[in-house]
Amino acid sequence: MTDDPSTEETPGPAGDVRSPFDAVLLIAFGGPESPGEIRPFLERVTAGRRIPPARLEAVARHYEIIGGRSPLNELTRAQADALRRRLARDGAAIPVHVGMRNWRPFLDETLAELAAGGCRRVLGIVLSAFQTEASWDRYIGAVETAREAMTVRAPSVEYAQAWSRHPLFIRAVADRVSATLGGMPEGFRDAPLVFTAHSIPRPMADDSPYAAQFREASRRVARSLGRTRWTLAYQSRSGNPGDPWLEPDVGDVIEELAKAGEKAVTVVPIGFVCDHVEILYDLDVEARQRARELGMDFYRTPAVNDHPLFIDMLAEIVSGSR
Repeated sequence: MTDDPSTEETPGPAGDVRSPFDAVLLIAFGGPESPGEIRPFLERVTAGRRIPPARLEAVARHYEIIGGRSPLNELTRAQADALRRRLARDGAAIPVHVGMRNWRPFLDETLAELAAGGCRRVLGIVLSAFQTEASWDRYIGAVETAREAMTVRAPSVEYAQAWSRHPLFIRAVADRVSATLGGMPEGFRDAPLVFTAHSIPRPMADDSPYAAQFREASRRVARSLGRTRWTLAYQSRSGNPGDPWLEPDVGDVIEELAKAGEKAVTVVPIGFVCDHVEILYDLDVEARQRARELGMDFYRTPAVNDHPLFIDMLAEIVSGSR
């Protein structure tokens, strides 16, 4: 035992599994939850990037097409609620909070709430499967910036390690694939799997394990399902069209499969842990339309969202972090 209360383990009844952390912080991108939030959200995300107004309006229209909101915040809250219940079931009942980089609850708001509640040591989990500067480092940097700006004592935040190879994540994705295949016409169930992740600039990719983690996780899922017909594709690229980004694009992969005589495709968005605009519009609208134009049936697996195995993985990360 130490005299410093910030390092004491969370107390609990006799027999409980104690945690050295006061709380868990799930760190995510954020998204608009109503039509009126769409444009302010996009302006915040693109601040300082000189994005043409016409491009912002096009993206705003994507949100409007999928219902005028993003389900990302709701799904992240569902993940937090499920993790809270899972930890309590295991005797490690500690609060689980959500903090967003780009929308409410903003990271500074959540950290202020944690500080007001007396939290001194927090475990941060970045809800991004594959690591790169955009998908990982910026999230941690945003937390640290928010901590430094606090006028009261900020809780320390320690960050969970990368989890893209975690067996429970692989099993959760595989289960999503199995469920989708089970709902397809029998003649299409052997359609090739196309695993997707968000495209990023090539120089950024060269300095990170992003592409290697994507390939390895996809390989593990395919192997667990006994599938040999699978490939990788990237989606949702933005920025200057002349700049090199990771390829091939999912639409181009679908076209190549059509040329090879395939009649159906099953897309697995393994690079996303929640169904949001990159899935609900970029895949369900744009990629589906591309497949239809090529005479192909299009199927898409859900993201892991709050799949019980994914929640089990998060609980293992919490219990294994010391």
